[in-house]
Amino acid sequence: MTTSTLEAPVRVPTAPPRASRPAPSVYGLSRGDSPFRWKSVPVQATPEAERLHRKQRLAASFRLFALYGYDMGGAGHITARDPILTDHFWVNPVGVYFGHIRVSDLLLVNHHGDIVEGAGMLNRAAFAIHSQLHIARPDVVAAAHAHALHGKAFSALGKHLAPITQDSCAFYQNHALFADFSGVVLDTSEGERIAAALGNQKAAILQNHGFLTVGESVEAAVWRFIAMDDAAKAQLLAEAAGSIRPLSHEVASHTAGQVGTEVGSWFSFLPLWDRVLRDQPDFLE
Repeated sequence: MTTSTLEAPVRVPTAPPRASRPAPSVYGLSRGDSPFRWKSVPVQATPEAERLHRKQRLAASFRLFALYGYDMGGAGHITARDPILTDHFWVNPVGVYFGHIRVSDLLLVNHHGDIVEGAGMLNRAAFAIHSQLHIARPDVVAAAHAHALHGKAFSALGKHLAPITQDSCAFYQNHALFADFSGVVLDTSEGERIAAALGNQKAAILQNHGFLTVGESVEAAVWRFIAMDDAAKAQLLAEAAGSIRPLSHEVASHTAGQVGTEVGSWFSFLPLWDRVLRDQPDFLE
């Protein structure tokens, strides 16, 4: 005797779908590529595209500063020179948590302190410092400053970073010490003095205040701030444990040329960009 049965379709096990992953770079990096193929930091095809690029990296940088714990009340600011209105810069509105900042939150400010685009309050210290930096250094696209813990602690020592590790060599003989702290920077004359102390270098230790870094891209300036705070932490730990043994001038100089370049700093930012892009894509809004 035969019976009719309804058989369930056979399921063939399949691997779970892989989450989509953003491309590691807008510049066409692929497996086997080397960052050393670039002699300078890449730029976008049009000024409008470059403006968007800088704003997106700027917003992502604030998310990174939040992740690293660099947020301290209303302190801290990163700026990016506008590629079209080159005497204007984009900056974060004061009072907005770094971990919530989006592209649409950024303010476009001119060198007179007027908010040209965006809604929010301008940090007077950000304007006083960054406006003068951007005027004094036409090569600087971005500048970063925050009251990060290790940078603050190291700044109180009133000395330069020592070349005690490969990473700290990135700043060897290429960072200034501004030893004239006089309170919260609210006047552009103070910004002028900081810019003068910085000179043509990539970073400054603002004594009793914290660190300031600059770069020819948002990526380079922000990576340098993260790397500089890390170098300060390493030196504070080493000096607390015993006597440090700095590298020789020859070795430190050679290493600085390997790890302290604009392209190298830009490239070091890219994995951090990937992290924020995957985990917090709302910063693009």
